[in-house]
Amino acid sequence: MLYLFGVLAACMLGLGFVLQQHAARNAPLSDMLSFRLLLDLVKVPLWLAGIGCMVAGQIFSVLALSRGDLSRVEPLLATNLLFAMVLARWLSGERLGVSGWAGVLLLSGGVTAFIIAGAPHSGPDDTGSLRHWLVLGGVLGIALLLVLTARHLKLVKEPPLLAAAAGVLYGLQDALTRVSSSIAEEHGLARLLVSWEPYVIVVLAVTGLMLVQSAFEAGPLRMSLPALTAAEPLAGIACGIGFLGDRIRVTPGALAGEFAGLAAVVAGVFLLGRHPAMPTGSHQEGKPTGSHREAEESAADDG
Repeated sequence: MLYLFGVLAACMLGLGFVLQQHAARNAPLSDMLSFRLLLDLVKVPLWLAGIGCMVAGQIFSVLALSRGDLSRVEPLLATNLLFAMVLARWLSGERLGVSGWAGVLLLSGGVTAFIIAGAPHSGPDDTGSLRHWLVLGGVLGIALLLVLTARHLKLVKEPPLLAAAAGVLYGLQDALTRVSSSIAEEHGLARLLVSWEPYVIVVLAVTGLMLVQSAFEAGPLRMSLPALTAAEPLAGIACGIGFLGDRIRVTPGALAGEFAGLAAVVAGVFLLGRHPAMPTGSHQEGKPTGSHREAEESAADDG
């Protein structure tokens, strides 16, 4: 059931991302990296359909996380790009071709290789509170650094960093979701409601949503979805091993297989993300360089 829920989650997330990007690309650039962006997009039916798919995907991912280790579930969620490709191919009419099939094989084969080589499994959660907070703080720090770096780059270069920051937050969200599921199962709903984890999950979800919609708004899907898809499982696996007690095999042969699997996943993600079938429409059409800040200043000068 873990693998079934993981694949269903990936399917719904992939479809949701494509629909959201089609809606977000028409949003005003003045709303970028602002929660006003979400208020504007909530009026768009296509975006709401994408959010509905995303919510369904999150529900399936919660079911998967409640039945298995984060290090097993996260690679499965990375396959959302395969399902995004299916919808994007239907919308664009492009064939997969050599690069598309290579990306499919790398992504699916990498997930399989990592799971077989690493044999992820739960271990005793005895990492201690200090390590817990250090890992949590480190992950949040990486996300903040990515956003701050993006704000100092031209618009054409921002989407990958913003999407990666969202992916890092989603990976942490997945880890805290598993913690919340354990609290609810062991101590009941009343204990969960007085714990901090579910409230941090809401903050991470809303902030991640704002970041990923800003990335979708600023550039085509092929610029943002690969970074988002690659960052989430990497952050989730790091959190699982860092403070949830997940274990993977660490023999030389196993480590070689794990690194090879993750490298194949990342390569497949970026190869598929740059496939011609992925939507290219965005605010960047006809403007390969420059930033929205420069554009606004130029418009002000002309006025």
